[in-house]
Amino acid sequence: MNRRPLVIAAATVGVLATAAFALPNLPPNPLSDTIDSHLYKEKGKRFATAADAPTRGDTAFALPAWIPKDAKDVRIRVRTTGDARLIRFDLGATPLDGPQCTAGTPNRVRDPELGAKWWPQHIRADVRSECRDHHQYQVAVRGKRVYAWTDGTPSPGAEPQTAIAVSAR
Repeated sequence: MNRRPLVIAAATVGVLATAAFALPNLPPNPLSDTIDSHLYKEKGKRFATAADAPTRGDTAFALPAWIPKDAKDVRIRVRTTGDARLIRFDLGATPLDGPQCTAGTPNRVRDPELGAKWWPQHIRADVRSECRDHHQYQVAVRGKRVYAWTDGTPSPGAEPQTAIAVSAR
């Protein structure tokens, strides 16, 4: 009996199983970025500070104006086929409270449409405010860490935003 095909099949299954478990757990790299972009239609970026992230322009990674300029460890995940976004950051000395954020429970609290390894489960229960820029964001604060998400619902009275192209910047 020729065992060579069985060995090849077993090795192939082993490599595929290892890749299935390892790839999602790898730090961002060209391979995982390509899989996210083409398969899941999502992209992500990480910035050391809010000052390192773009604030305006034709990029999906532009931060909303309500995020304090001294925020640190900013992570953004965007849907490339729509306006859904996740944003996580750590507050610096500037508090989150501002004219663009209202305290209390937002009108519609929905679960985020996206997911990320750095995004906690059951965050919806912690929503305490709604912040507005071009889109309405639901915001939860845990200590100094802020989690915000939007499904792309425009803010009332916001000017229509021109099409945002996801850049590889």
